[in-house]
Amino acid sequence: MGADQSVLKITTLAERLKVNPSTVTRLARNLGYSGYTEFRNTLLSETLSPVTAFYTRQAQHALHGNDSRLYDGVKQLAVENTKNIKYFVDSLDCEEFDQTVKLLANAPRVKTYAIRQFLSMAMFLNYGLGMIRSDVGMLDAPGLGTAEGLAGMSEGDALAVFSCSPYTKQVIQVCKAAHEVGIKTVVITDRASSPLVEFASHTILVPHQTSFLSNSLTAFAFCVESLINGTATFLGDTAKTALQRRDKMIHTLDIETS
Repeated sequence: MGADQSVLKITTLAERLKVNPSTVTRLARNLGYSGYTEFRNTLLSETLSPVTAFYTRQAQHALHGNDSRLYDGVKQLAVENTKNIKYFVDSLDCEEFDQTVKLLANAPRVKTYAIRQFLSMAMFLNYGLGMIRSDVGMLDAPGLGTAEGLAGMSEGDALAVFSCSPYTKQVIQVCKAAHEVGIKTVVITDRASSPLVEFASHTILVPHQTSFLSNSLTAFAFCVESLINGTATFLGDTAKTALQRRDKMIHTLDIETS
């Protein structure tokens, strides 16, 4: 349920359950909660083992697999990632996705941010958006610092951040700081109970449960591809012109070969 986007808003949950939002509110209060938000947080809460052991636990399947049947692990990961992508598509809040794409297309400036494993996703989104629009970059590139990066942004600019459980504190702090100064934040994370959601202008939830020895990025990469393609579709001729300029410069500099 953690990656089910419908529970983020009472209206979308009510629509999914085919009841009025007031019915959900009454249920929450009858159960002793002050309102839907408190009820939702309890609904999404999970009993977690200490985060210090996360990677050791997560790697157990890979560490104890049958080394004479390595292909079985390949097939298992393929099945798991296919299910994750299907669940992402089936549970995606289309309105939230559309609003996210419009922000990525229209914001005066877009920055991306993540560290550790998710740095690759921030770089991927940065690269893709940079193909189709101007004023896109990494928040702290090339390692000049997040404070300087945020100080160079203005109210109405967009910051896309990535993290999933166990969440990196620094990413939460940066997202919070950006949100508090009026920067529009796009949070790409795994659960509606993620601490990043509190500071999000828009949230995209991505499931990632697999037997991979760390957090799987396959569904996150699919999400990023979807956001880039969606932004290109929304920009239309503007994106086409940007891609044509790119092709011309690649040809001028003789960068690629068949």
